[in-house]
Amino acid sequence: MIFNRRWFPLAGALALVLGLSACERPPVDSVQSGYRGTGMVQVYNPRTVVQQIPNNQPPESAPPAADAGPRARDIFKNVQVLGDLSVGAFTRHMAAITAWVSPAEGCAYCHNLAEMSDDSKYTKVVARRMLQMTQDINANWKTHVAGTGVTCYTCHRGLNVPAQIWTQAVPQDKRSDFIGNLNQSNAPAKSVAYASLPNDPFTSYLANKGLARTIKVGADTALPTGHVASLQATEGTYGLMMHMSDSLGVNCTYCHNTRNFGAWDESTPKRTTAWHGIRMVGGLNETYLDPLAPVFPAHRKGPMGDVAKVNCATCHQGAYKPLYGAAMAKDYPELLKTVAAVQAPPTVAAADPLRAVLYFDVGSPALKTDQAVELDRVVASLKQAPTTQAVISGYHSASGTLAQNQDLAKRRAFAVRDALSARGIEPARVVLEKPQQTEANLAGEDPSARRVEVTVK
Repeated sequence: MIFNRRWFPLAGALALVLGLSACERPPVDSVQSGYRGTGMVQVYNPRTVVQQIPNNQPPESAPPAADAGPRARDIFKNVQVLGDLSVGAFTRHMAAITAWVSPAEGCAYCHNLAEMSDDSKYTKVVARRMLQMTQDINANWKTHVAGTGVTCYTCHRGLNVPAQIWTQAVPQDKRSDFIGNLNQSNAPAKSVAYASLPNDPFTSYLANKGLARTIKVGADTALPTGHVASLQATEGTYGLMMHMSDSLGVNCTYCHNTRNFGAWDESTPKRTTAWHGIRMVGGLNETYLDPLAPVFPAHRKGPMGDVAKVNCATCHQGAYKPLYGAAMAKDYPELLKTVAAVQAPPTVAAADPLRAVLYFDVGSPALKTDQAVELDRVVASLKQAPTTQAVISGYHSASGTLAQNQDLAKRRAFAVRDALSARGIEPARVVLEKPQQTEANLAGEDPSARRVEVTVK
């Protein structure tokens, strides 16, 4: 009994420590932003802020270059953006981008050093569009970025790929719908600050400005007509709000009055800024990033085949203002102009359920793992129409030895035939045509010639 009494205080202290382990350790700072009694107060943890400070320091800008002399487009080849700058100003800007995005790799990250005008590296095509996107933000979204503006460093912070990006989440496996729709809930993730809310608030709200779901948690009328008032919509909205709060390092009262979250006339001006920011992000993803899908290689895409996109955290990275409001763009006035005309990247053609084009590596008859989606679409069409056939046509380049090229084209066609068979398509429904030669690029290797086409007829 004495032994038990001795351990009671220790057990009580241990329970208290465990109970408080998930709480904020004092001291914390608070800033009153509204009338007392309305909960309009921001709470900051000084230890968290100190950890963020090094990542939010803007780099020192290089001295401005003279605007005299010939233009960059007249001296260098294939300059589609910033070509109106002087050679000195253009060189200064290229050096800045290298420091912002690829300090380790240097110019070679985007450029073929043997021929700087070459566009063979996808990173150069992407960089060109990102420059346009930066100009668009600074010139046309002052309702969100005001006069501060952004540069490449705002998102990249010295990294090739920004630390905070997102791709479409893998849909739930409902097992013939027996499990039901979990709505991505109860799977805590960083995207919603580890809350038990739908952990992909981005696809619904930030993927497309034109098709974005309405952000709303309450109905204006008694009956569900003309508005969003479902529990799922409410959970999705709260998930997005958790992302925004975590991305900016603030709580709800940064934008809202807790007395009435929905009332705009009782909210802070920052709520209007956030409203424009949501639409800006959706527009950027829709206009600049999604159209780059044909440019990005498979290893740079998400599990659903889409390219990485931006959200609030991409620029803010835990700070209420990116880089605590440092006005970097003023030192690069070329980024404050309207978007320059540039050759648009290739657009994504609508997927044809009756046709698939599969590309192969040099000298290889092996199917790539990322081509499963192409084949699965054709297989679905074949299974829906049991009387149809799959016609397989192998192509090869006009360069090289004809016999070797034809043999390689056959082996690639056989690989596709075997893949269809593995997916349940009977051999009798597969027709193999003779290898066909392309006419392009007689002098060298033609990537488009290393292909097999599958057509449902």
